[in-house]
Amino acid sequence: MKKIILLLAVSLSACINSSFAQYLVAGTYTNNNSTSEGIYIYDFDKTNGSLKKVSVVAAVNPSYQVVAADQKNVYSVNETDSGKISAFGFDKKTGALSLHNTVSAMGDNPCYLELDKTGKWLFCANYSSGSFCIYPVLPDGSLGALSQFVKHEGSGPDTSRQQSPHVHSTTISPDNKFLFVCDLGTDKIVTYPFNATTGKVDEAHSFFVTTAPGAGPRHIIISKDGKFIYNITEMGGTVSAYRLSGGKLNLLQTVDALKAEKGKAAGADIHLSPDGNFLYVSQRSNSTIEIFKVNRTNGKITFVGDQSTNGNFPRNFTIDPSGNYLLAANQKSDNVTIFKINKATGGLTPVEPDVTIGIPVSLKWIAK
Repeated sequence: MKKIILLLAVSLSACINSSFAQYLVAGTYTNNNSTSEGIYIYDFDKTNGSLKKVSVVAAVNPSYQVVAADQKNVYSVNETDSGKISAFGFDKKTGALSLHNTVSAMGDNPCYLELDKTGKWLFCANYSSGSFCIYPVLPDGSLGALSQFVKHEGSGPDTSRQQSPHVHSTTISPDNKFLFVCDLGTDKIVTYPFNATTGKVDEAHSFFVTTAPGAGPRHIIISKDGKFIYNITEMGGTVSAYRLSGGKLNLLQTVDALKAEKGKAAGADIHLSPDGNFLYVSQRSNSTIEIFKVNRTNGKITFVGDQSTNGNFPRNFTIDPSGNYLLAANQKSDNVTIFKINKATGGLTPVEPDVTIGIPVSLKWIAK
């Protein structure tokens, strides 16, 4: 009997551990004398946080990816003037990507992708053009004919950065009824009602909140319970917490942990820990990850401290699904650095060694 119980315990432990076995998808820039070839796939060792390269697929400036919910397909921007979006199939046995097709992003320098909750619609943000587009995802994972194109208008007070709209992210609400669009150029987070049957947003009934003038909203993350939204601004470097209700954002607080860095703030990415207790933000101006404690009842955050990314200019970063590790893509030092997360304090401890990749900028996970 004891032997049977032991075997069951071992089996259960193996199942739990295997549920966190992951591939890491690393997007890069391939221009500006980069050594990168395109999109890299790594095998992630959850026991020590190490990475081992499995495959690479050639692509031009694949600077941002999104993984389908069934994890059979991966979508990537090709961030160039007259940008494109590429759809890839993913083979979990070999860890290799294979191209389905490529479509126009309908704008310049696409920088962000999102899939709706049905997995049938793909949203793409075009930074330089200040626009976004929506494409249908076909049954084979490829992208179909354009569903909708939306162009923003307006400007902001920073004449060097905000002469025109700059759409930086497109994020779907947990109930799949609203699309939140951060526009760095106009200091707006725009809410669009979304119809998952037609694959279109309702432009006529959109509404928005404005950030501080010249702050430049970049990315948002939504709490798992759908009650709160957190926004990182690029030029302000600030983090704002909003209460979310019916697609409307009501500001709770704005926290500035970059007081000594004014004038060169470069906020980038934002993520919640899987348990929702901590909020992490990458700041490129001082190459750190900022750590905030989250009050899950009222949504407010408290600055805990920051950790150097041991690299230069951290763009995107990611937290592995187990919540044990944080990985940062350091754009200007050609490395991905790895940190062990203290789940009690939110603190980060560097894990050696880091991984060399030419101009890494995007990190996503695929379960093995």
